[in-house]
Amino acid sequence: MNTYTLGTHSLFFSQAPLGHTATAFGRWWLNHRIQWHRQLLPRTLVNGQFIKRAFDVVGSLAFLLLFSPLYLLLALLVKLEDGGKVFFTQTRVGRFGRVFQMYKFRSMHDNAEAGLAPLLANNQHAQGITFKIKNDPRITRVGKWLRRFSLDELPQFINVLSGGMSLVGPRPPTSREVGMYSLADRRRLAVKPGITCFWQVSGRSNIDFSGQVKLDVQYIETAGFWADIKILARTVPAVVGGKGAC
Repeated sequence: MNTYTLGTHSLFFSQAPLGHTATAFGRWWLNHRIQWHRQLLPRTLVNGQFIKRAFDVVGSLAFLLLFSPLYLLLALLVKLEDGGKVFFTQTRVGRFGRVFQMYKFRSMHDNAEAGLAPLLANNQHAQGITFKIKNDPRITRVGKWLRRFSLDELPQFINVLSGGMSLVGPRPPTSREVGMYSLADRRRLAVKPGITCFWQVSGRSNIDFSGQVKLDVQYIETAGFWADIKILARTVPAVVGGKGAC
């Protein structure tokens, strides 16, 4: 087993590949490990998680209700673009490797996933784990505008409300990305993924993967209610400025 530290608490991850979640036994094994980890956590950390979850539920529900007219407008714009699906769903990896379906407003053509492979050679992120390319041909006209101001991410408040994500935390990786992680990189999976995080407010996709991991680990080791509030406060100007948007 491999050990890493979250604050002053050790968490243990086996080297089993992510694919083990595809079987019934694998899902049972993962759930067993998660419950075992929870038993190791001190009451102070458990209480902190309760406060974070309560904040996530109240915050995401309030946002969804307050901005429901904006959701309807964006859905209409996406539909009018090419008549395709309004939402894009993708399997992402959450805390302790648990997979979930993440929601976005569709910003690419319907066959975008199939069109990724030919573009990987032009990836601007040298390490090749995360992907960024200037003027990605798969992005629609409406999608470029949505991405510039991160409006395509708004459906993820549904993921927060359902418990798969948090308002603040490392961005949820794809299974392909996790398959390329080193053991040290898997530190990002120690907490629930979020809509925004340190690197989202510090340059977004302009930051390469190693920089993202460094900032995510910094968040994990200093996580707390007020840290989340500060990150959320910095998110608005970062999004409005559009710096680092794909």
